[in-house]
Amino acid sequence: MKGIKSRLIVYITLVLLLIVLLLEGVFIGAMHSYYLGTAMETLTSRATTSATFFNKYLEGYSINERARYILENLSREESSKVEVLNPQGAVIINSFGFSSSEPIDTPDVRSALGNHTGTYQNMKPLNGERILAVSVPLQEFGTTIGVLRFSVSAEPLYNVIIKIALNAAGVGLLVILFGFGLSLIIAKRIVGPIQQLTQIAKEMATGNFTIRANKQHNDEIGTLAVTLNYMSEELAKNEKMKYDFISSVTHELRTPLTSIKGWGETLLVGDLSDKEETLQGLEVMTGETDRLIGLVEDLLDFSKFQAGEMKFVLQPYDLRGLLEELLLQFRYRGQTKQIQLYAEIPELPLPVNGDFNRLKQVFVNLLDNAFKFTPVEGTIRFTAFIENKRIVVKVVDNGEGIEAEDLAKLGTKFFKGRSRQSGSGLGLAICKEIIELHDGLLKVESELMKGTTVIVELPLYPVY
Repeated sequence: MKGIKSRLIVYITLVLLLIVLLLEGVFIGAMHSYYLGTAMETLTSRATTSATFFNKYLEGYSINERARYILENLSREESSKVEVLNPQGAVIINSFGFSSSEPIDTPDVRSALGNHTGTYQNMKPLNGERILAVSVPLQEFGTTIGVLRFSVSAEPLYNVIIKIALNAAGVGLLVILFGFGLSLIIAKRIVGPIQQLTQIAKEMATGNFTIRANKQHNDEIGTLAVTLNYMSEELAKNEKMKYDFISSVTHELRTPLTSIKGWGETLLVGDLSDKEETLQGLEVMTGETDRLIGLVEDLLDFSKFQAGEMKFVLQPYDLRGLLEELLLQFRYRGQTKQIQLYAEIPELPLPVNGDFNRLKQVFVNLLDNAFKFTPVEGTIRFTAFIENKRIVVKVVDNGEGIEAEDLAKLGTKFFKGRSRQSGSGLGLAICKEIIELHDGLLKVESELMKGTTVIVELPLYPVY
């Protein structure tokens, strides 16, 4: 019973068995009622007709005289046992010519002695057989003076009923066997595709994402096959993206390490008295070390977000102060790179409930990207405003932009765009996670060779 197939077979067989047993029971019960009811009606009709006749034409005769007359005028074709009983229930005479002083105390006789027609049917054999009996009162001027009783053996009827019941049981058994065979076919047709999908899922678990499931029917299993194929395609894409990401990060780590190693060897074998060369080498090594630190921090942050271990310290503060601080910091960078930085920050407070350091990380990353991808003599616009009870911050540049195909994947894990600029490609994904954990929204709009707009929306903290 561990497999779906075996459970289906057992359940279908049990249902068929219950249905067959129920129908068999109803059929046998109806047949029993029909045969015995018909026999009882026939017996009642004959007994009532006979009693009516004798009551009408033997009026004035004693019960013993009537008994002899009834016995002498019985039809030779009469198959029933006919008995005439006195008011005490004793048999005066029966159709075999016998009498008995022992009273018959059955429901039909008691009913007839009470001036009503009575019937009797014993389900358990009495003296070796089951009988049907009808008793009708014999009357004299409205007074019951005896009982006319017709009885017949029910054994032939029960033999017929048992024979029919056995035949019905045989038919029922054939139906169950047929249903069992049908359940095997149904279970195979249902479980077969599931077993195929299970095998395909196992192949995918080993890393084989090229395998595909066949959609056999337009049902739930067919939908599952399509979903499994879609999942396989997405996993293959993610796997390729992950390998590309690892390759990119490896390259990004190797570049500063190579530079640091190269300058380190130069300084070791060079003339340390050449102060200018030494300072230049140390400056390059310091810059490359900062790049390494940034890459490692991005990787650490990303792994924390993926594991759900990133902690936030939320507190209300004015976001405007942070934005003005970053504006001063990046204005100098704009001057050194010959990039114009325009800012529009309102004089009104921008209250937000957030983690100061994490939000600073977001805006530093966005401004850093804008400067990285904006050419010399380009422009960057840094604006903030309140709209619909939300703080909206925009970073707009006229740099190289992003291709439409890459724009749809931007911010997803393991994705790095096709830009030749250095970077892990994790920064924007981390920024998106931080903003979403602040119940905010980060959107990117871009057009190739025309520029990029990054929009950050944060809930406005109510100040009372």
